[in-house]
Amino acid sequence: MPTRIPLPLTQFVVKMHSRCDLACDHCYVYEHADTSWRARPKVIADEVLARTAERIGEHAAAHRLSAVRVVLHGGEPLLAGPDRLRRAAETLRAALPGGCTLDLRIHTNGVLLGRAFCDLFAELDVKVGVSLDGDRAANDRHRRFADGRTSHPQVLKAVALLREPAYRHLYAGLLCTIDVENDPAAVYRALAELEPPAVDFLLPHATWDEPPKRPSGRGPTPYAQWLLAVHRLWETDGRPFAVRTFESVHRTLRGLSSLTESLGLEPSDLAVVETDGTFEQADSLKTAYDGAPVTGLDVFRHSIDDLARHPGIAARQSGLAGLSATCRACPVVRSCGGGLYAHRYRGDDGAGFDHPSVYCGDLMTLINGISSDSADSSGSSGRGGAAPVPAQGSEREPVRPHPLTAEHLDEFARGYGGAEALTALGDAQLALTREMLAAAWDSSGRGRGDAWALLAALDVVAPAAVDAVLAHPYARTWAARRLGGDLTTGLGPLASLAAAAAVRAGRGDSVAVPVRGGWLHLPTLGRVALPDGEALVTGLPDGFEVRAPDGTVRTELDAPLRQVRLAGGWTVALEDVDPLRDSHDHAVAGRLSEGELADWTGALREAWELIGRDLPAYAEGIRAGLTTVTPLRPGPTGRDVSSAARQAYGAVAIARPSTAPTLALLLAHEFQHVKLGALLDLYDLYERADDRLYFAPWRPDPRPLEGLLQGTYAHLAVTEYWGTRTLAYDGLAGEPADRARAQFALWRRYTAEAVERLAESRALTALGERFAEGMRESLVPWLAVPLPAAAEQEAERARVERLASA
Repeated sequence: MPTRIPLPLTQFVVKMHSRCDLACDHCYVYEHADTSWRARPKVIADEVLARTAERIGEHAAAHRLSAVRVVLHGGEPLLAGPDRLRRAAETLRAALPGGCTLDLRIHTNGVLLGRAFCDLFAELDVKVGVSLDGDRAANDRHRRFADGRTSHPQVLKAVALLREPAYRHLYAGLLCTIDVENDPAAVYRALAELEPPAVDFLLPHATWDEPPKRPSGRGPTPYAQWLLAVHRLWETDGRPFAVRTFESVHRTLRGLSSLTESLGLEPSDLAVVETDGTFEQADSLKTAYDGAPVTGLDVFRHSIDDLARHPGIAARQSGLAGLSATCRACPVVRSCGGGLYAHRYRGDDGAGFDHPSVYCGDLMTLINGISSDSADSSGSSGRGGAAPVPAQGSEREPVRPHPLTAEHLDEFARGYGGAEALTALGDAQLALTREMLAAAWDSSGRGRGDAWALLAALDVVAPAAVDAVLAHPYARTWAARRLGGDLTTGLGPLASLAAAAAVRAGRGDSVAVPVRGGWLHLPTLGRVALPDGEALVTGLPDGFEVRAPDGTVRTELDAPLRQVRLAGGWTVALEDVDPLRDSHDHAVAGRLSEGELADWTGALREAWELIGRDLPAYAEGIRAGLTTVTPLRPGPTGRDVSSAARQAYGAVAIARPSTAPTLALLLAHEFQHVKLGALLDLYDLYERADDRLYFAPWRPDPRPLEGLLQGTYAHLAVTEYWGTRTLAYDGLAGEPADRARAQFALWRRYTAEAVERLAESRALTALGERFAEGMRESLVPWLAVPLPAAAEQEAERARVERLASA
């Protein structure tokens, strides 16, 4: 039985031919530990291609993937011939569902790449990557024919073709395997002369059993020194082409995601299909031991979801938890990520891959070297130890005891908040929920009562069960309404909380729960269809029993709460059953159909991927604090609808928008409101006596100061979202790029104006002023990003129109 819902795989290497026309002595396929290539067919068969395409297509449809990347590989894939390559491209593209784009590439040594192949790839939209280790001397060190002849002239001829105007759009870049005995400057210059759009510099595959060569006299980290020499040339030249290794270090040092599986903590999403149709793990594992990439699965008998559940695939998706203890304690682990998985292998101690990379010292030296070289642009705030939060003068004490530190508050002030800060904030909210429930129960005048007595008892013997239920975003909605004077909901919701805790504890405890509207609701679990009246709920070790007034006994949920598992181990609930979820400003949707659930699942997965890419500084906090998404009914045509409720910590409500980018933006925007609302439960950031109204730059109507503060805080994320997308479009033209620039220009201006309006209000407490300064600090780098005049003009036009309407 599967033990987890798999993360979708989005990158596939399809082996077109299992042999090669070169005899490179550093090749991991033929020269390292694995020998499986000997028993495989030379060329992939049509039936294998067809079944592979079908598997990828069904996986893309099941997971609502917007794009998949397929790399035609080998051996040498051009040996498969143009007809088979055409069939591969056409079959793969035809199998994908509507709305899913195929990013099709081929990786070749270039020896056979001629004009006929280039014409074919231009017709089929196949990008071409070429292996080349530098100038002729560097390339000939390893990349030769079996008889020792050089391959360099043929490769240069192939690259020259790709640089012709007719084929330039096919030119994906160059792949260079490092040899520290090659002159790094000569290699860099030789590759740069070929005007590649990108270059991948790869460490030669090695393990602790077969370590990389380290020539004497070159120090303990020769690979780092080689790469740092190239990095300095690359920086001096103004970064003339993309280098994933360097860019990944720069990105991860700023908290962004890595661009390569050999660095960073992002889960691997790659699978390999061999010429016989067998599924394998990453090719680099061939360097570890014979059979290391084997999964025992194939395209004829197994789905890609089956493959995604394989323990080997899962091991490369477990992030920090999947690293050795040494790696987890390392200060550069979020950039290094433990290095390439295969490079951690050691066979003589039984620990397998549970080691640091054999390049550990090189990776640390490289990361620290790049950080030192780029200190001014690493994204560090430069803040040292934070001063304690003021507790006297104009700053008042927190409303109640809380676990937040000064460092947490500084994180929140800048708009962010990592996992530790969000966990502390969640603990404070759980304590507040307990207080509110107790106060609401006391106000009922019902004494102990069965439900309250059971909750109190379970809190002693099964506290985790009680915490899980009370941490549900809508657990305190009932208490908030009763304390606000609304007694129409009765005491049933508290009984439902006690029943859900009893079910989770599984100790045999029973409690009576009112049934209204034909449903018995168990918060965090789901609901059971029953006739109205009073039902007895009993939590059992292996489930529950519900006995209705008419004697009916139920042991299963009719509408369970659905959970969506996302990349990085984040699970979010789609709350469409809790009757108290109507605490938002907009009408909630009913129970999602299976089709709607599938649409939401796909949209959330795409949106989460975009948040990780475009809002990485916010992603960690979202994963730690956002537990629930409540679907709303669609708004008026053309209008996106979303909400955060002050008494529903951990939840946002959204009407599913038409695009994943919009959903990503709404999730981040609304969770900003959730965070700030929770902080305002603990601290006074402004003088409550201030009753003036303030204009926000983005609204025509004046708002109380808290409204301006909430909007400003939320729009920090909006500004960063559009800023990151603008940087991604740097140098590119087209409507999406123009829209991103215009939105960025508009929202950075609006947010900066709002921060200054807050600061000038003279109604902020000392801590509120600290928050205003933190928000200003976050905006500074975005305000410095240059934009075309057209984008600034569009922002000014929108601003003037808004002022006129106000």
